[in-house]
Amino acid sequence: MRQFAIWLLLLVILIIVEAGKDYYNILDVPRDATKSQIKKHYKKLSRVYHPDKNPGNKDAEEKFMELSNAYEILMDDEKRGIYDRYGEEGLEQHKNGGGGGGFHNPFDMFAQFFGGGGGGFGGGRAQQERKGPDMQVELEVSLEDLYNGATVELDVSKQTVCDHCHGSGARRSEDIQTCQTCQGRGVTVTRVQLGPGMVQQFQQTCNQCGGKGKTIRATCPACKGHKVQRSNEQYTLSIEKGMKNGQTTVLEEEGDEYPDAIPGDIIFTISTVPHPLFDRQGDNLYTTQQITLIEALVGFEKTLKHLDDSVITLKRDGVTQYGFVQTIKGSGMPHFDHPNQHGDLFVEYKVVFPTSIDKDTVELLKQGAHFPTPELVHEEL
Repeated sequence: MRQFAIWLLLLVILIIVEAGKDYYNILDVPRDATKSQIKKHYKKLSRVYHPDKNPGNKDAEEKFMELSNAYEILMDDEKRGIYDRYGEEGLEQHKNGGGGGGFHNPFDMFAQFFGGGGGGFGGGRAQQERKGPDMQVELEVSLEDLYNGATVELDVSKQTVCDHCHGSGARRSEDIQTCQTCQGRGVTVTRVQLGPGMVQQFQQTCNQCGGKGKTIRATCPACKGHKVQRSNEQYTLSIEKGMKNGQTTVLEEEGDEYPDAIPGDIIFTISTVPHPLFDRQGDNLYTTQQITLIEALVGFEKTLKHLDDSVITLKRDGVTQYGFVQTIKGSGMPHFDHPNQHGDLFVEYKVVFPTSIDKDTVELLKQGAHFPTPELVHEEL
């Protein structure tokens, strides 16, 4: 009777576990997934279902909340242990018994990943793991985006852990076996007889398993046993007003992935695409405007389209010499640290001389009609 009661209790617990949410399925990871795998899948899926990318989509918003809840449970060793044994019901009893509060704000959790600041999850364990090399990526940005600020979508080709085998290299988990050569120790011991009663031991890495203590009976069909694949990941980067050439923005732990290491960072370096009209030097802008000989002599009023599509009026009265530079205060690039403040715009004027001139005009010019003498021009300037 007692044995029947125990089996009944186990059956009830199993039903509760199966009836609740499957956090492993939500994050698309196996039940023995490492924290690195859990973190990787959360980061990937949370970008896809974030409400900002799916405005008005209630299903995507609910999925985003589910992902955040599942991530918090599986990254907490105590909560994960309770969930594995007793399911969601066990977590509720644990919470009601004072064993922990509710979920964190999922948007704060997301911001810790993608808003910089070096936050991370996994605590001391993550800090003890080996970290892979950083990736350096040149990011070409238009001058308009650096002036106005922008959000840039881009694809990055990188190495990722195989989604099929989760980095094991095996077709199934059952295909991973203890190495028979080293009995799972990763090393073999060789004894050499040096003489009567003299034996020396040599320890070396197991050639059969490469020191891992495990061998694979059948390799993963997706990655061919390499554990990693090449794939493209999509990222959204914020270009802030006033950023400069050579300035960097960092996505932490988004570099090439390895089965037994934390990914390095992706470091994006700003490279400004040459602009057809403006040249940037520091926080100042420089441009050249062509004017006719008549405009150079009598003055002009022109318009110039700025980087934010606003219109700047260029006006000169009287004579404008070839190479004259007009300064327009506050119309340059925004300062990176103080985007409401701007540098200056410098406009250099180039006089375009006519390729031919009629005889009557030549005579008028010779007579000095309607034009001041060169001495007076020099004095006026």
